[in-house]
Amino acid sequence: MSVTTGQAAPAVNLFDDQMQAFDLAAYKGKQNVLLLFYPGAFTSVCTNELNMVNNDLESYPDTQVVGISTDSPFVLAEFKKANSLTFPLLSDHNAEVSGAYGAKYDNDFTPMGLDRISKRSAIVVDKDGNIAHAEILENAGEMPDFDAVKSLLAG
Repeated sequence: MSVTTGQAAPAVNLFDDQMQAFDLAAYKGKQNVLLLFYPGAFTSVCTNELNMVNNDLESYPDTQVVGISTDSPFVLAEFKKANSLTFPLLSDHNAEVSGAYGAKYDNDFTPMGLDRISKRSAIVVDKDGNIAHAEILENAGEMPDFDAVKSLLAG
């Protein structure tokens, strides 16, 4: 089931790359949150995407950016360090949050039948805790429309 614009955002309670708890509800009434689901750390498109956003954070005003993948916090810590990323990377190791957002591949994603991989997605949760933008891509080689996200956040 995919999320749709206007609905309340599903809960996000995950641990980040520093083993710190992240709770989406803590941002309600305070700040927008850009959830960037991605298939895997250290892969080419994911690395390019997260570096591109990291190098342009000023284009996402009043917004906490977070990356979410099914990688472990330990892998995420190395990925963050290797790329000098400045925003949290969250471990959705069981893909429960990815599934709640409709951002999880079914087990036919790879010849190995992997069913614990996040789809590349850009989802904006507004200050009211509602979905303001949701782009969930089937093709992991494509990038979300970051111009649309920036335009929405610029208001």
